[in-house]
Order: sequence, then C-alpha cells, then structure tokens
Amino acid sequence: MENAAETDLNKPQAEKFAYDNTIVKMFAYATMLWGVVGMLAGLYAALALVYPSLNLGLPQTSFGRVRPLHTNAVIFAFVGNGIFMGVYYSLQRLCKARMFSDKLSKIHFWGWQLIIVLAAVTLLWGYTTGKEYAELEWPIDILIALIWVVFGWNMFGTILKRRERHLYVAIWFYIATFVTVAMLHIVNSFELPISLLKSYSWYAGVQDALVQWWYGHNAVAFFLTTPYLGLMYYFIPKAANRPVYSYRLSIIHFWALIFLYIWAGPHHLLYSTLPDWAQSLGVVFSVMLIAPSWGGMINGLLTLRGVWDKVREDVVLKFLVVAITAYGMATFEGPMLSLKNVNAIAHFTDWVVAHVHVGALGWNGFLTFGILYWLIPKMWGTSLWSKKLAGWHFWLGTLGILFYAIPMYWAGWVQHLMWKQFTPDGRLLYPNFLETVTQLMPMYMMRALGGTLYLVGAVIMVVNLIKTVKAGKFIANENAEVPALPKTYRQHSGEHWHRAIERRPVQLLILSLVIVGIGGILELVPTFLVKSNVPTIASVKPYTPLELHGRDIYVREGCYVCHSQLIRPFRFETVRYGEYSKAGEFVYDHPFQWGSKRTGPDLAREGTGNNKKSNLWHYNHLADPGYISQGSIMPSYIWLLDDELDTSTTAAKIRAMQTLGVPYPQGYDAKANAELMAQEQEIFKDLMKDEEKLLPNDNGAGPNREVIALIAYLQRLGRDIEAGKTAEKK
Repeated sequence: MENAAETDLNKPQAEKFAYDNTIVKMFAYATMLWGVVGMLAGLYAALALVYPSLNLGLPQTSFGRVRPLHTNAVIFAFVGNGIFMGVYYSLQRLCKARMFSDKLSKIHFWGWQLIIVLAAVTLLWGYTTGKEYAELEWPIDILIALIWVVFGWNMFGTILKRRERHLYVAIWFYIATFVTVAMLHIVNSFELPISLLKSYSWYAGVQDALVQWWYGHNAVAFFLTTPYLGLMYYFIPKAANRPVYSYRLSIIHFWALIFLYIWAGPHHLLYSTLPDWAQSLGVVFSVMLIAPSWGGMINGLLTLRGVWDKVREDVVLKFLVVAITAYGMATFEGPMLSLKNVNAIAHFTDWVVAHVHVGALGWNGFLTFGILYWLIPKMWGTSLWSKKLAGWHFWLGTLGILFYAIPMYWAGWVQHLMWKQFTPDGRLLYPNFLETVTQLMPMYMMRALGGTLYLVGAVIMVVNLIKTVKAGKFIANENAEVPALPKTYRQHSGEHWHRAIERRPVQLLILSLVIVGIGGILELVPTFLVKSNVPTIASVKPYTPLELHGRDIYVREGCYVCHSQLIRPFRFETVRYGEYSKAGEFVYDHPFQWGSKRTGPDLAREGTGNNKKSNLWHYNHLADPGYISQGSIMPSYIWLLDDELDTSTTAAKIRAMQTLGVPYPQGYDAKANAELMAQEQEIFKDLMKDEEKLLPNDNGAGPNREVIALIAYLQRLGRDIEAGKTAEKK
C-alpha cells in the first residue's frame, strides 16, 4: 500500500488554467498600428529624397529628423511589438502556464507604447544623441531599461512556474535576446546628462564608433534576429503541423550564432581609423556567421518537407517561407559585405540600404505578417475574412521588396563607380558630388514605388484582420488542462546531453550571457586600455564654445544621416576630399560623427583645402541648397537663420566636456560665452561684407543665430590636421 501511495504522489496530476490572450491581442493591435506608421514615415522620407520640397521648410518634417523616426518606429515599434506579441503567445503554450503576472504584462505593454510616443516626439523636435539606432536621450534610455526588466521578470517568472520541464528551442532564443539586449543597451547608453533632454556620449571618437557599432550590429542580431528565430521555431511547425526538422541542428544554430554574432560589429568600420586587429576580428567572425545562419534557415525550410503542396495554398506558409528565404539572403550578404574588397565598394552607398531592407521587409516584415494571419483567426475562433485579400497582400509585399531592393543595389554600384572614376590624365571624372546624386533619382523613384506597394499591402492586411476580428468572438482566457510536473525527474535512457541545460533556465541565462560577453570584452577592453590604439595628434584642439554649439546643432538636425566625416585611404577619396582620416582627430568628438551613408559629400575636411567654402556660401546653402547647388536634394534649414542661439547652456556643456576629459582650462566655463560672442561677431562681420548677397529670412541676419554656430563648426572641420601639417613644414 505504501508503494502505491508513493506512486500516486509521483503521478502527474491534471491542472486547469487559462492562457492570457488579452496581452497578445494588445501587442498585435500595436504591431499593426505602428507598422503602418513606421512605413508611412519611411515612404515620406523616400519621397523627400526625390522631391525635396516635401521637407516643407519645417524642422519637424526635415529628412534629418524623419529618417531616425522611421528607423526607430520600424525597429522598436513595429518589430518590437511583433516580438512581444509572438513571445507572449508562444511562451505560455511552451511552458504550459499563464504569464507570471497579468499586471506586469500590462505595465510592459503600456510602458513600451509610452517609450514609442516619447521617441516620436523627441526625435521630431530634435532631441537626439546622434547615435544610429540609439538616438533616444537619457531619460528614455532609463525607461527602456526599466520596461525591459519588467519584460524579463515576467518572462522568467513564467519559465520558472512552467508545467513543461524541458525548454523548447524558441525559449533559448528568447532568453539570449533578453540578456544580450540588456547588456548592449546599458553599455552603449553610458552618457553624461547636462539637462533633461541633452547629454553627451561617455565615449569619444574611435572608442565611441566601436561601442556604437558593437551595439548597432548586435541590435540587428539580438533584436531583429534572435527573437524572430525563436518565433520561427515555434510558428513554422505550428502552421505546417510538422515537428522541427532537426533538434541537433537547432542546438548548433543557437550556440554558434550567439557566440559568433557578438564579434561582428567592427565590420561596419573597415578602412576606418579603428585598429586593424579589431577590423580583422570583425571580418573573420562575420564570415564564420554564414554557417549557423544558414543552418537556421535550412532547419526552418526543411521543417516544411512533405507539405510543399500546402505552401502553395496556405497564405501563412507563403509569408513564412519568403521570410526565411530573405533571412538566408541577408545572412549570406552580410558576411560578404564584411570582406574588405566588397566593403570598399558597398560602404557609404545605397547597397547597404538594400541589404538592410531585405532583412527588415522580408525577414521581419513577412514573418510578422504570417504570424498575424495565423494568430488573429485562432484567438477570435474564426476563419480569415478573405484569403484572396491576404494573397493580394503577399504579392504586393513581394513586389514591394523587389522594387525597393533592386534599384538600391543598382544605386549602390552607380555611386561607387562614379565616385572612383578617373579620366586618362588622372583627374576625377565626376569631381562634383552632386553629379552622382542626380543620377540616382530614377532609382530613388523606384524605391518609393516599392515602399508604396509594401505599405498598401500592409494596409490591406489591417483591413482584412479587422474584418476577421468583427466576424469572430475574442477568447480572452483560453482554457487549458495539462499534467503538472512530477516532483521527481528520471533521466531517460539515451537522452541527449543538451537536455540537462534545457531543464535549468537560470543556468541557461547565465551561460548565454557569458558566451555573448566574451566577444564584447575582448573587442572593447583593449581598445580603451591600450593607448597606442588611439595615438594622439598634438595639433588637435578642443572645439571653441561656438563650434561646440554648432556641432550640437549638426547632431540635432541629423546631418550625420546624409554626410560622413571619415575619409578612407583610397585614392578616389583622398583626391576628392583631402588627406585620409586619423584616429587622433576624433578624440574630442562626443559622439563620433563618421556616419554610415553618403547622400551628400564627406565633410571631414570641409573647412580646409579644395573643400573650403566661404561663410557666405554656407549661409546661403543652409537657407536654400537648391539655389546654391542646382539639383540638390538637401532640405532647407531656413529656421537656423531665424532661431537665436541658446547660450544659457554653454557653461554646462563646457563642464560636461571637462568631465569627459576634454582639456579646457580650469574656470573656462565662466568666460566661454564671452569667447563665443567674439567668434560670432567675427563670422557675422564677414557675412555683412556681402550683405546684399545674403538670402532673406524673416528676422534679418543677426550675429546670435544658430546658423552662425553651425557655420563655425563646418569651417572648423579638418583645420587642426591642416595646422599640424603647416607646423611640420615650418
């Protein structure tokens, strides 16, 4: 009898509970809303490159502010909400447990939506750190960290109370996403606040560039890729009603991917002033990434073996198959772009824009659409309202990707070939950068057409899903009954060794953090601690107070979106722009301003040599670029001519720079404004020599305008290196 009682105690008892579909519904609605908003912002930005008048002469609608809004809306609003939608649905079912806390779920949802709204408002009003994919200012960074902890707390609480002992592969990817994104965000967001919505990056120049692209590349890896791989591993088998192709391949895919990915960031900085050893590490690990990435793609596609006839009929599977294919294409192209000879062609061109959007539109977008088409009918207990409309969406989206990507690939090659072309007597064939821009207009028009097709498809999906919702009845709490976990666990004969890790979520989290931390530590720490990695240049001096204000305006207006400040050691670049860039030039740049795309010329030597232009030229060019440069697609910055420079923050900016190691003299903050005004007057007097040639503005020309500060900054670029060379000759 005692043995029978003991057997009864070990026997799993059935437990009844309900899955929370309400939080999934909330994130699904947010995904659809922000998806359309983010795509609209992208289409507006694309059209503004074809029709500059769409910038409207307003700061909030200028390309330099709209483009960061678009990237943040698509990455963190559309894809972010899509991640949480899929995770909240799949995690409950994989763990056979309701989410740990309904209250934490709602805090997470509303906190994330608040972040999105704050991001939209601050970016359009010019509050930005100037770091790509991490533009949000310090209070929002703190809020992101807090809400991310809420998400992790809720996720881990659910995992710990699960009724399924083994953690399925999707959950491995969710755990790695949580710990790695937290690490990336915290390290990259070290900044020194000087006011509620203004801060300076703690890092400068080369170090800031390395940290930024260690973050930027791995934001793509661990926000746009690993969570979506987790969703792929759950929703592909569910939609196809097939088990995942290979358990062993999923193990290799997971551990190899998270270890290798974290090293690849430096491939964004090839031929830059980053130390060669760091560049080489980025190349080696980027090439190695092909293996695990394609292993994941193969695992996803072969899960559909035997059901390819169903793929032709099922719109959900169509979206998922194209998504996985786009993932395979993007993860082949990424390592290829990290090769130095290919990177020399692609970097700063629209080729990179094409590459990014194959991933964003194909992998993230199509996987999200497929999940939505699968989830919504299931949660409302009905069928999809119109399979025909879903089919239209699929083909419009597919054509949209093609019309977007192919012209951008073409544009990238056109840019590179025109930039590097020399005449037989050794002169640049196209010395005027604008000549390359005007050649791209047909490609930019095609890109806008592709974006329009993609957006129309998304709108059709939203209408279709709204109709589906109205036809069904929402199942807020989906009842479930599963056996409870037995109190003791007996290992099965021949059980795979990895099962032991899958039973221990805390150890899996710690091991994931160690694996991703190795690459980050070994790349970042030597760059900061070994002084020879960033040799100093005696002639490089801190910015004057007026130039510092001008630099902040440059960052605020998003000028880094279209202009680089990095001359690579290629003949066609040094002939066009001047001497190639050195690491020591950027030691006082918080943040760095190397940029990643040249829609306009490089500005690293703007104040020197053949590039030097008069103060009058800069003034009129900022007021009306098309008047100065026929065919320019640069927006007007007319408000800079009217807006007075706020000098009340000068002292705080100088003190912040001193804290960050910029060698301003002790007490300089008290006299900085006096020096600022003297430099203002000098530039203003020079402008007044040709007063009749100044383009008009509402308030008339004045010495204390923002345009004066920006001119001072632009005229400073490259002068320290020129002064150093002059001193050497003497």
